[in-house]
Amino acid sequence: MPSVASRTPNTEHLVSSYKTSTKVVSSSKGAETLLSPGRIPTVVRGLMANLPVTDIHTHLFDPAMGDLLLWGIDELLTYHYLVAEVFRARPDLRADAFWAMPKTGQADLIWQELFVNRSPVSEACRGVVTVLTALGLDPRSRTLAKFRKFFSGFTATRYTDTVLRLAGVEKVFMTNDPLDPAEHPIWTKGFPRDPRFLGVLRLDSAVMNWPDGAPRLMAMGYAVDTSLSGKTMSEIRRYLNDWLVRLDARYMAISLPPTFRYPDVTSPLTDLMVKAVLPVARERNLPVAMMIGVKKLVNPELRLAGDSLGRAEIETVERLARDFGAVRFLVTMLSRENAHELCVAARKFKNILPFGCWWFLNNPSLIRELTAMRLELLGLSFIPQHSDARVLDQLVYKWTHSRAVIGGIFAEQVGRLALSGFRPTAGEIARDIGRLFGGRLLD
Repeated sequence: MPSVASRTPNTEHLVSSYKTSTKVVSSSKGAETLLSPGRIPTVVRGLMANLPVTDIHTHLFDPAMGDLLLWGIDELLTYHYLVAEVFRARPDLRADAFWAMPKTGQADLIWQELFVNRSPVSEACRGVVTVLTALGLDPRSRTLAKFRKFFSGFTATRYTDTVLRLAGVEKVFMTNDPLDPAEHPIWTKGFPRDPRFLGVLRLDSAVMNWPDGAPRLMAMGYAVDTSLSGKTMSEIRRYLNDWLVRLDARYMAISLPPTFRYPDVTSPLTDLMVKAVLPVARERNLPVAMMIGVKKLVNPELRLAGDSLGRAEIETVERLARDFGAVRFLVTMLSRENAHELCVAARKFKNILPFGCWWFLNNPSLIRELTAMRLELLGLSFIPQHSDARVLDQLVYKWTHSRAVIGGIFAEQVGRLALSGFRPTAGEIARDIGRLFGGRLLD
């Protein structure tokens, strides 16, 4: 299996491209000049603008996987961020009436209520504006007709090329669930892989939602039973190994509720993690991504928009890191309070790697706060962001907005360093930014 490092941006290339597009002053001996505090923000902005990002967690799919890859104006507007918002704008709107509409009708309603009748000031609405502007479209249009005509001129592959270019994204990690009835036959049949889309084995159906996935595992030829007795654990390990190979997966990922505990001898979820997932991760030297804190469907009427969050127990993460020291844990937590606790835990356990500002934390004010905290507590040993995008177009706004915020915070911290007496070069700054965003920390 190729290493992640072989597929991530070359820092030297980033430095070279920056020097080509800007004037980096050198000393008479050819060495780069140490930057003054006043020059640092300009240098950081230039580097961030040229940075090829590796997006380590998305819900996107290879364009060859057909309709599984969501893109275009109607998908962008009917994403659950905006669905939740339109019900606040229209408290008289009945959920059953909304879901009975065709997707185009839902999109028309959301556009009218959130972009025409009101200024689109929320982060989710501003994101749509950023996407449309990047594509050369007028975000003040009164209807969606021109947008739909524009998108109808693209194929999925051509639009993928456009979006990745506009977003400055070089690679994306997918989220792949072999037990999903729509996804499974595509993997079984096989397809020509786009090397920009890397596989990740999602564990929710097989592990998190146990025993719901047991019948599908049995249908695939794995001898499991719902009581986890007999050969079940070894068969789940076989399933994991089989599909890690088939997907060429770079890590395993699971969303966990705030109630997840370790140790917990009464929980099938904990049992499956400890006896199946973590041993396979250790044997194959693959990270396990744990996304902790989602409370599913607190308002079922809203469907995917009805999920919420809860504060988790950081001791569970610490105990797992202690007892499975050979396993690398990529961890993101949904509660703001947990984000601080996670930083402290990561200082104590080298196998904890905090990543991204997930879901309800993916807003500029909170990205700014979390990035500053992580730089101050962890230095360069974290991954600042992932998009969590489910609609391809979201890559454009999530990375445009995140680059601006994270670049500003990084420049501030490096500026403070310079004021303290350590003046960096442009090459050193490029090296460090490449380390944060290039996927190298997954090695």
